[in-house]
Amino acid sequence: MLDIKFIRENPEMVRENLRKKFQEAKLPLVDEVIALDKNIRALKLEAETLRASRNELSKKIGYHMKNKEIEQANEIKIIVSKNNDRIAEIEPTLEKLQQELNQKMLVIPQIVDSSVPIGKDDSENVEIEKYGEPVIPNYEIPYHADIIARFNGLDKDASGRTSGNGFYYLVGDIARLHSAMLSYARDFMINKGFTYCIPPFMIRSDVVNGVMSFAEMENMMYKIEGEDLYLIGTSEHSMIGRFKGQIVKEQELPITLTSYSPCFRKEVGAHGIEERGIYRVHQFEKQEMIVLCKPEESMDWYHKMWSYTVEFFRSLDVPVRTLECCTGDLADLKVKSCDVEAWSPRQQKYFEVGSCSTLGDAQARRLGIRTKNEKGTYLVHTLNNTVLATPRGLIAVLENNYNADGSVNVPKALQAYMGGTEVLKPIK
Repeated sequence: MLDIKFIRENPEMVRENLRKKFQEAKLPLVDEVIALDKNIRALKLEAETLRASRNELSKKIGYHMKNKEIEQANEIKIIVSKNNDRIAEIEPTLEKLQQELNQKMLVIPQIVDSSVPIGKDDSENVEIEKYGEPVIPNYEIPYHADIIARFNGLDKDASGRTSGNGFYYLVGDIARLHSAMLSYARDFMINKGFTYCIPPFMIRSDVVNGVMSFAEMENMMYKIEGEDLYLIGTSEHSMIGRFKGQIVKEQELPITLTSYSPCFRKEVGAHGIEERGIYRVHQFEKQEMIVLCKPEESMDWYHKMWSYTVEFFRSLDVPVRTLECCTGDLADLKVKSCDVEAWSPRQQKYFEVGSCSTLGDAQARRLGIRTKNEKGTYLVHTLNNTVLATPRGLIAVLENNYNADGSVNVPKALQAYMGGTEVLKPIK
């Protein structure tokens, strides 16, 4: 969400940003919000003038009444009454116009960073760098659901009966490996100096509106029927919401947090939910990192954060690459974003396992998250990044550590979390 003053003073920059994001349909919004803002400011000025006049006239009424000049006092009372009537007309009009302005402002996207490549959709994202050598073994890598089946590690028939398509039971060594990855991700980030946190898994609508765009909400969020509560799609939502309406101490910045949560997503869209595997599902678990910082520090933190995810997956013997998200692939609140993708030796291509974003002051403006120094208060910048989202991360580890005999090597970083187990041997 942009500052209305910024739109007022830089309308062409806002229009150009819409063109960069291929959102030409929103171009009329720029003139509409400027007109609404002008009308609102004019009405506010009129109301303030009327109130000031009323105060002065009230003093005159008191003067005339004191001097028993009843006729003059009554004449002024008529003027005051008319002023009050006009103020009563203005107030609901102002409220209505302000709501209309807010709704329009919420769908105007954040100004993207100048370094973001121009492109219509994710097909035009740009590879930045590869880390680790992608290996194509001289034996077949089965589909991940078939690898897991050899360990009796997945039961989607039962989850279909209990919960429907898009859910799963993980069992035995596979479930343990999944949990080991999450425990390692937690400790990995704690060792980077981040504070560990477990947040609420449900949030209210005002927090939802503060952390994400309407399109994202519609495609992602599950609403609790009859309550003003939504299941979180990522812990970033409730972690940023924790600071709603707060003025954090500048000396406490940057605030660096890492959070665990289950995540719930409708996954509405073209991709669909997998029938057999666990790559795209309604429920998964995630270790996230969140940073609140000064504006001038946000880009440095952005680069640090995605590099941590690269380091994490390389420590699990998974080759990865980073991919710069183009303008058309950026959600409306994002200033800049990149994906971390893991190598799939089965598919002989990369797939997404994490995403890092800086949102500038967009979330802070919506939620009223500020800090204060001797010059006054200002909005903080917020960033988020995936350390590990699994079972998708589990798939990457299984494929890249799969042996010809069907066994799976346990990466050294995870062995302590697996009771010292070095190799998982299939049951069948």
